[in-house]
Amino acid sequence: MEYSHTRDLASLARQDGQQDWERLLIGDSREMRLISHVIRMVSGRRATVLITGETGTGKELAARSLHLAGPRCRGPWVAVNCSALPENLLEAELFGHVKGAFTGAIQNRTGRFEEAQGGTLFLDEIGDLPLELQSKLLRVLQERELQRLGSSETIRLDVRIVAATNCDLAERIVQGRFREDLYYRLNVVPIHLPPLRQRRGDIPVLASYFVEKVCRLEEIPSKRLVPEAIDRLSNHSWPGNVRQLENAVEMAVALSGDRQQLTPADFPLPASSRVSAATPAEAPVVCVPDQGMDYEQTLALIERSILEQALQKTGGNKKAAAEMLRLKRTTLSAKVRSLASSAACN
Repeated sequence: MEYSHTRDLASLARQDGQQDWERLLIGDSREMRLISHVIRMVSGRRATVLITGETGTGKELAARSLHLAGPRCRGPWVAVNCSALPENLLEAELFGHVKGAFTGAIQNRTGRFEEAQGGTLFLDEIGDLPLELQSKLLRVLQERELQRLGSSETIRLDVRIVAATNCDLAERIVQGRFREDLYYRLNVVPIHLPPLRQRRGDIPVLASYFVEKVCRLEEIPSKRLVPEAIDRLSNHSWPGNVRQLENAVEMAVALSGDRQQLTPADFPLPASSRVSAATPAEAPVVCVPDQGMDYEQTLALIERSILEQALQKTGGNKKAAAEMLRLKRTTLSAKVRSLASSAACN
């Protein structure tokens, strides 16, 4: 399971007269101003929030902003990726367990709900939560209490729940993969993060922010984007959203050397965006030279190119890349490891 546990996010340095939480929401578009307004309105409440949006739109940053904007900023922030562990381990991770509750439970374990007492629990990829756990989560949300696995002791909870997903939960309800009652319990306050292509006016400020961020982290002199580079970035569709833009800026800064300006040439972006799911992509044409070719090596190169493109478009998110290529996540991960291993050997 991937999770982060930060006890004092409120210690972020204050800059530009903004509050900490406002600094995490970059952009001045109508959409971002509306999101900031909603966060400001509900930050002091206990109401559960459901954040939706495509991969890479910044759902966790919005959740962190919500945590920082209210009185719970003094409490813990605990983030859990619900798709990162199998069901049997995920249940113990969320709710905790006592010694002997199951094979391998050699000591008591505090769950993430308890760790988040007085603060915020962020449940990312909530759409991937197994059905059996959905019913248990529903009870916790309703009763505001839980029992560790193997224990009869009831633990009262004071936790703000924020969930996020990049999938269509309404569609999953129809498919029988998500409980309708849990959906309504989670969707008390909905926040939708639009894809970057729908708020292009924020691209220049986002790109400039990422340039400054990378230069600061790398401890190198500041660089700036020339107007033509900003135009190039603003006209791209960014299927991987903000995460893809950040990765593109990081690569441009790394490869620009000592130059102080970033030009369009520093951003070799693909000319097209997503391939329509309804229209299969045309098979790449590979010409066999007269002298022959290494069949296996050529296939490996094509496969590597496809995997790299999918990962780039999804900002490095393997789950989203697997969905884009109609692969299981485990299959994609195995292919990536195999290609990395073969490259190392060569």
